[in-house]
Amino acid sequence: MLAYVFWHRPRDPEASEDYERALIAFHRSLARSLPVGTRASATFRAAALPWPAAEDAGDVGVTASGYEDWYLLDDWAALGVLNEAAVGRGHSTSHDEAARRAGPGTASIYALIEGEPCAESFGAASRAAWIAPPAGRHRDGLGELLGDGMQPASASLWRRQLVLGPAAEFCLLADELPPGVAPARLPDGWTVTVLEREVLWSG
Repeated sequence: MLAYVFWHRPRDPEASEDYERALIAFHRSLARSLPVGTRASATFRAAALPWPAAEDAGDVGVTASGYEDWYLLDDWAALGVLNEAAVGRGHSTSHDEAARRAGPGTASIYALIEGEPCAESFGAASRAAWIAPPAGRHRDGLGELLGDGMQPASASLWRRQLVLGPAAEFCLLADELPPGVAPARLPDGWTVTVLEREVLWSG
């Protein structure tokens, strides 16, 4: 199971309501005719985005408010299908309207490590914990420890697979974060940034 995650902001911050309507229209369009291999999608309003600090690409910092989209996919082939379908027949009008209003953005691909990407853990989780190593350092097996105390039916743990821009190594989605992502449990130099999200649409 993969997730394509896209962080973005409107071109005109004063027109955020119009931007949100365009985002919701696009996600609804996808839901009416899901591309093969796409399970679901969701779009969130976030008070801050988990973009790394400019001075150290290994650390997760936060930047100003914006939006976070998740697309749940069966596999890598489904990503290609979604890419084609998003601008294809049936979706192009809503996609182009959202794209016309969009400003800067970045994205990444994550793979599911643990949990169930159901409504509670994928499209409705109010918190996202972004976990990142210090620059140039990784630790095999850390992902399994991050899930300690997690309720698989209402949370999900993801690991970065492909970087399309700045992104943290791990993400845990939940309403109540488990002990495994507590800062005291992380190796030296690792950081966890917990951000609140408000779902605009999920389906």
